[in-house]
Amino acid sequence: MSRVDFRSCTLLDDDDAQLEVGVLGRLMGRSKSLGNAVVVGDRVSFTIEGDRATIVEVEPRRNAFARRASGARPVGQVVAANLDQVVLVASAFQPRFREGLADRVLSQAEHSGLPARLVISKRDLDREHVAARILSDYARAGVPGHAVCSLTGEGIDELRHACETRRSLFLGHSGVGKSTLLNALSPGLALASGGVNRKTGKGRHTTSAAWLLRPRPGLELIDSPGVRTFGLWGVTARDLEQAYPEFRRFLGSCRFGDCRHGAEPACALREAVERGEVSERRFASFLNLRAELESEEERS
Repeated sequence: MSRVDFRSCTLLDDDDAQLEVGVLGRLMGRSKSLGNAVVVGDRVSFTIEGDRATIVEVEPRRNAFARRASGARPVGQVVAANLDQVVLVASAFQPRFREGLADRVLSQAEHSGLPARLVISKRDLDREHVAARILSDYARAGVPGHAVCSLTGEGIDELRHACETRRSLFLGHSGVGKSTLLNALSPGLALASGGVNRKTGKGRHTTSAAWLLRPRPGLELIDSPGVRTFGLWGVTARDLEQAYPEFRRFLGSCRFGDCRHGAEPACALREAVERGEVSERRFASFLNLRAELESEEERS
Protein backbone atom coordinates (compact mmCIF):
# COMPACT_ATOMS: atom_id res chain seq x y z
CA MET A 1 0.00 0.00 0.00
CA SER A 2 1.50 3.31 -1.11
CA ARG A 3 -0.89 5.90 0.37
CA VAL A 4 -4.01 5.82 2.52
CA ASP A 5 -6.46 8.71 2.85
CA PHE A 6 -9.83 8.83 4.56
CA ARG A 7 -11.72 6.43 2.26
CA SER A 8 -9.37 5.80 -0.64
CA CYS A 9 -5.97 4.23 -1.20
CA THR A 10 -3.20 4.21 -3.73
CA LEU A 11 -1.76 0.79 -4.39
CA LEU A 12 1.85 0.32 -5.50
CA ASP A 13 2.26 -3.05 -7.19
CA ASP A 14 5.44 -5.10 -7.55
CA ASP A 15 6.13 -3.42 -10.90
CA ASP A 16 5.91 0.05 -9.26
CA ALA A 17 2.67 0.91 -11.05
CA GLN A 18 0.14 2.93 -9.05
CA LEU A 19 -3.54 2.06 -8.86
CA GLU A 20 -6.35 3.94 -7.11
CA VAL A 21 -8.44 1.46 -5.11
CA GLY A 22 -11.43 1.38 -2.81
CA VAL A 23 -11.81 -0.83 0.25
CA LEU A 24 -14.37 -3.54 0.94
CA GLY A 25 -16.84 -2.26 3.54
CA ARG A 26 -16.32 -5.10 6.02
CA LEU A 27 -12.65 -4.16 6.39
CA MET A 28 -13.51 -0.66 7.57
CA GLY A 29 -15.80 -1.66 10.43
CA ARG A 30 -18.66 0.35 11.85
CA SER A 31 -16.89 3.70 11.53
CA LYS A 32 -16.95 3.45 7.70
CA SER A 33 -13.51 5.03 7.69
CA LEU A 34 -10.23 3.24 7.05
CA GLY A 35 -8.78 3.79 10.51
CA ASN A 36 -6.24 1.02 11.14
CA ALA A 37 -7.87 -1.43 8.70
CA VAL A 38 -5.47 -0.57 5.88
CA VAL A 39 -2.28 1.42 6.39
CA VAL A 40 0.77 2.32 4.36
CA GLY A 41 3.05 -0.69 4.02
CA ASP A 42 0.26 -3.28 4.06
CA ARG A 43 0.23 -6.03 1.45
CA VAL A 44 -3.28 -6.55 0.13
CA SER A 45 -5.38 -8.58 -2.29
CA PHE A 46 -7.76 -6.76 -4.61
CA THR A 47 -10.28 -7.38 -7.34
CA ILE A 48 -11.10 -5.39 -10.46
CA GLU A 49 -14.64 -5.09 -11.79
CA GLY A 50 -15.05 -2.80 -14.75
CA ASP A 51 -13.05 0.34 -13.99
CA ARG A 52 -13.18 -0.10 -10.19
CA ALA A 53 -10.53 -1.83 -8.08
CA THR A 54 -11.37 -2.89 -4.52
CA ILE A 55 -9.22 -4.24 -1.67
CA VAL A 56 -10.78 -7.44 -0.35
CA GLU A 57 -8.10 -8.73 2.04
CA VAL A 58 -5.15 -7.43 4.05
CA GLU A 59 -2.29 -9.85 4.69
CA PRO A 60 -1.10 -10.34 8.30
CA ARG A 61 1.43 -7.69 9.30
CA ARG A 62 4.90 -8.72 10.40
CA ASN A 63 5.06 -5.53 12.49
CA ALA A 64 3.41 -2.15 12.88
CA PHE A 65 4.40 1.24 14.25
CA ALA A 66 1.59 2.93 16.18
CA ARG A 67 0.98 6.00 18.30
CA ARG A 68 -1.81 7.19 20.53
CA ALA A 69 -4.33 9.10 18.44
CA SER A 70 -5.18 12.67 19.43
CA GLY A 71 -8.27 13.12 21.58
CA ALA A 72 -9.37 12.35 25.12
CA ARG A 73 -10.23 8.69 24.48
CA PRO A 74 -7.29 6.26 24.41
CA VAL A 75 -7.22 5.03 20.81
CA GLY A 76 -4.29 3.63 18.88
CA GLN A 77 -3.36 4.84 15.40
CA VAL A 78 -1.18 2.64 13.22
CA VAL A 79 1.13 4.85 11.19
CA ALA A 80 2.68 2.20 8.93
CA ALA A 81 3.25 -1.54 8.76
CA ASN A 82 5.80 -4.12 7.62
CA LEU A 83 8.78 -1.89 8.35
CA ASP A 84 12.50 -2.52 8.63
CA GLN A 85 13.41 0.62 10.57
CA VAL A 86 12.19 3.95 11.93
CA VAL A 87 14.18 7.07 11.05
CA LEU A 88 13.57 10.00 13.40
CA VAL A 89 14.46 13.30 11.75
CA ALA A 90 15.16 16.26 14.02
CA SER A 91 17.11 19.50 13.89
CA ALA A 92 19.32 21.22 16.43
CA PHE A 93 17.98 24.63 15.36
CA GLN A 94 14.98 26.02 13.50
CA PRO A 95 13.19 24.32 15.21
CA ARG A 96 15.28 23.35 18.21
CA PHE A 97 15.77 19.72 19.17
CA ARG A 98 12.90 18.33 21.25
CA GLU A 99 14.17 15.63 23.59
CA GLY A 100 10.70 14.65 24.79
CA LEU A 101 9.45 13.94 21.28
CA ALA A 102 12.62 12.05 20.37
CA ASP A 103 12.45 9.81 23.44
CA ARG A 104 8.78 9.01 22.84
CA VAL A 105 9.32 8.03 19.19
CA LEU A 106 12.41 5.96 20.01
CA SER A 107 10.64 4.25 22.92
CA GLN A 108 7.69 3.37 20.70
CA ALA A 109 10.05 1.94 18.08
CA GLU A 110 11.82 -0.15 20.74
CA HIS A 111 8.49 -1.39 22.10
CA SER A 112 7.46 -2.34 18.55
CA GLY A 113 10.67 -4.30 18.02
CA LEU A 114 11.85 -1.95 15.28
CA PRO A 115 15.42 -0.68 14.87
CA ALA A 116 15.63 3.11 14.90
CA ARG A 117 18.16 5.76 13.95
CA LEU A 118 18.34 9.48 14.63
CA VAL A 119 19.07 12.06 11.93
CA ILE A 120 19.96 15.65 12.85
CA SER A 121 19.31 17.83 9.80
CA LYS A 122 20.39 21.37 8.90
CA ARG A 123 24.00 20.74 9.84
CA ASP A 124 24.98 23.98 8.11
CA LEU A 125 23.24 25.91 10.93
CA ASP A 126 25.05 24.03 13.69
CA ARG A 127 28.07 26.24 14.33
CA GLU A 128 28.30 25.17 17.99
CA HIS A 129 28.39 21.43 17.25
CA VAL A 130 25.16 20.77 19.13
CA ALA A 131 24.31 17.85 16.84
CA ALA A 132 27.45 15.98 17.87
CA ARG A 133 26.47 16.24 21.56
CA ILE A 134 22.92 15.08 20.84
CA LEU A 135 24.07 12.12 18.76
CA SER A 136 26.65 11.14 21.39
CA ASP A 137 23.90 11.09 24.01
CA TYR A 138 21.81 8.70 21.95
CA ALA A 139 24.78 6.60 20.86
CA ARG A 140 25.06 5.50 24.49
CA ALA A 141 21.48 4.29 24.14
CA GLY A 142 22.47 2.23 21.10
CA VAL A 143 20.76 4.51 18.58
CA PRO A 144 22.80 5.05 15.37
CA GLY A 145 23.00 8.71 14.39
CA HIS A 146 23.63 10.93 11.40
CA ALA A 147 24.30 14.66 11.11
CA VAL A 148 23.32 15.77 7.61
CA CYS A 149 22.84 18.81 5.42
CA SER A 150 20.34 18.33 2.60
CA LEU A 151 21.58 21.48 0.83
CA THR A 152 25.27 20.55 0.64
CA GLY A 153 24.79 16.78 0.62
CA GLU A 154 26.92 16.28 3.73
CA GLY A 155 26.09 12.93 5.35
CA ILE A 156 23.46 12.05 2.72
CA ASP A 157 25.36 9.16 1.12
CA GLU A 158 25.90 7.49 4.50
CA LEU A 159 22.21 7.79 5.37
CA ARG A 160 21.15 6.53 1.95
CA HIS A 161 23.37 3.48 2.45
CA ALA A 162 21.69 2.86 5.83
CA CYS A 163 18.31 2.85 4.06
CA GLU A 164 19.24 0.55 1.17
CA THR A 165 17.32 -2.76 1.14
CA ARG A 166 15.17 -1.50 4.03
CA ARG A 167 11.68 -0.06 4.26
CA SER A 168 12.18 3.06 6.37
CA LEU A 169 9.51 5.13 8.08
CA PHE A 170 10.61 8.78 8.34
CA LEU A 171 9.09 10.70 11.26
CA GLY A 172 9.80 14.17 12.57
CA HIS A 173 8.52 17.37 14.05
CA SER A 174 7.10 19.79 11.48
CA GLY A 175 9.77 22.01 9.96
CA VAL A 176 12.82 19.83 10.62
CA GLY A 177 13.44 19.38 6.90
CA LYS A 178 12.12 15.85 6.46
CA SER A 179 10.75 16.37 2.94
CA THR A 180 13.92 18.20 1.89
CA LEU A 181 15.94 15.30 3.26
CA LEU A 182 13.92 12.76 1.29
CA ASN A 183 14.43 14.84 -1.85
CA ALA A 184 18.17 14.75 -1.18
CA LEU A 185 18.13 10.98 -0.64
CA SER A 186 16.41 10.49 -3.97
CA PRO A 187 16.64 13.48 -6.31
CA GLY A 188 13.58 13.64 -8.50
CA LEU A 189 10.97 13.06 -5.80
CA ALA A 190 10.17 16.81 -5.70
CA LEU A 191 8.34 16.63 -2.36
CA ALA A 192 7.01 19.97 -1.10
CA SER A 193 8.74 21.47 1.94
CA GLY A 194 7.20 23.92 4.36
CA GLY A 195 9.90 25.48 6.50
CA VAL A 196 9.41 27.16 9.87
CA ASN A 197 7.01 29.91 10.93
CA ARG A 198 9.20 32.87 11.95
CA LYS A 199 6.81 34.05 14.66
CA THR A 200 6.16 30.73 16.41
CA GLY A 201 9.35 28.86 15.55
CA LYS A 202 7.18 25.85 14.66
CA GLY A 203 7.11 23.96 11.42
CA ARG A 204 4.39 24.02 8.80
CA HIS A 205 2.76 20.76 7.70
CA THR A 206 3.33 19.83 4.06
CA THR A 207 2.63 16.07 4.07
CA SER A 208 -1.04 15.29 4.74
CA ALA A 209 -0.82 11.48 4.81
CA ALA A 210 1.83 8.78 5.08
CA TRP A 211 3.17 7.92 1.65
CA LEU A 212 5.38 5.04 0.54
CA LEU A 213 7.97 6.10 -2.04
CA ARG A 214 9.99 3.57 -4.04
CA PRO A 215 12.36 5.68 -6.14
CA ARG A 216 14.25 2.56 -7.19
CA PRO A 217 14.28 -1.15 -6.35
CA GLY A 218 15.56 -1.80 -2.84
CA LEU A 219 14.96 1.73 -1.56
CA GLU A 220 11.59 2.25 0.15
CA LEU A 221 11.02 5.52 2.01
CA ILE A 222 7.80 6.33 3.87
CA ASP A 223 7.16 10.04 4.28
CA SER A 224 4.74 10.89 7.10
CA PRO A 225 3.01 14.07 8.28
CA GLY A 226 4.98 16.25 10.67
CA VAL A 227 4.10 15.64 14.32
CA ARG A 228 3.66 18.21 17.07
CA THR A 229 3.05 15.72 19.88
CA PHE A 230 3.52 11.97 20.15
CA GLY A 231 1.67 9.73 22.57
CA LEU A 232 2.92 6.22 23.34
CA TRP A 233 0.62 3.33 22.51
CA GLY A 234 0.69 -0.10 24.14
CA VAL A 235 3.44 0.93 26.57
CA THR A 236 2.53 0.90 30.27
CA ALA A 237 4.26 2.76 33.06
CA ARG A 238 5.47 -0.57 34.43
CA ASP A 239 7.16 -1.75 31.24
CA LEU A 240 8.49 1.63 30.08
CA GLU A 241 11.97 0.88 31.44
CA GLN A 242 12.25 -1.91 28.85
CA ALA A 243 11.76 0.67 26.09
CA TYR A 244 15.05 2.33 27.10
CA PRO A 245 17.55 -0.29 25.84
CA GLU A 246 20.55 1.20 27.65
CA PHE A 247 18.80 0.50 30.98
CA ARG A 248 18.46 -3.24 30.51
CA ARG A 249 21.86 -4.43 31.69
CA PHE A 250 21.27 -2.69 35.01
CA LEU A 251 17.70 -3.81 35.59
CA GLY A 252 17.42 -6.61 38.11
CA SER A 253 20.62 -5.56 39.88
CA CYS A 254 19.02 -3.09 42.29
CA ARG A 255 18.83 -4.00 45.98
CA PHE A 256 15.06 -4.17 45.83
CA GLY A 257 13.25 -6.21 43.22
CA ASP A 258 10.50 -3.61 42.90
CA CYS A 259 12.89 -0.66 42.70
CA ARG A 260 11.40 2.37 40.99
CA HIS A 261 14.84 3.92 40.46
CA GLY A 262 13.91 6.95 42.52
CA ALA A 263 15.07 7.46 46.10
CA GLU A 264 15.60 3.76 46.89
CA PRO A 265 19.10 2.88 48.19
CA ALA A 266 21.49 0.83 46.05
CA CYS A 267 19.63 1.45 42.79
CA ALA A 268 21.85 0.00 40.05
CA LEU A 269 20.30 2.18 37.36
CA ARG A 270 20.75 5.42 39.28
CA GLU A 271 24.33 4.45 40.09
CA ALA A 272 24.94 3.88 36.36
CA VAL A 273 23.69 7.41 35.72
CA GLU A 274 26.09 8.76 38.34
CA ARG A 275 28.99 6.90 36.68
CA GLY A 276 28.04 8.36 33.29
CA GLU A 277 27.14 4.98 31.76
CA VAL A 278 23.56 6.13 31.25
CA SER A 279 22.67 9.62 30.09
CA GLU A 280 21.39 11.79 32.94
CA ARG A 281 19.03 13.52 30.53
CA ARG A 282 17.63 10.23 29.23
CA PHE A 283 17.10 9.02 32.79
CA ALA A 284 15.23 12.22 33.67
CA SER A 285 13.17 11.78 30.50
CA PHE A 286 12.25 8.27 31.59
CA LEU A 287 11.09 9.43 35.02
CA ASN A 288 8.98 12.21 33.49
CA LEU A 289 7.41 9.95 30.91
CA ARG A 290 6.67 7.24 33.47
CA ALA A 291 4.92 9.77 35.68
CA GLU A 292 2.86 10.89 32.68
CA LEU A 293 1.84 7.30 31.88
CA GLU A 294 0.95 6.63 35.51
CA SER A 295 -1.27 9.69 35.55
CA GLU A 296 -3.03 8.56 32.36
CA GLU A 297 -3.53 5.05 33.76
CA GLU A 298 -5.06 6.43 36.95
CA ARG A 299 -7.51 8.56 34.96
CA SER A 300 -8.62 5.63 32.83
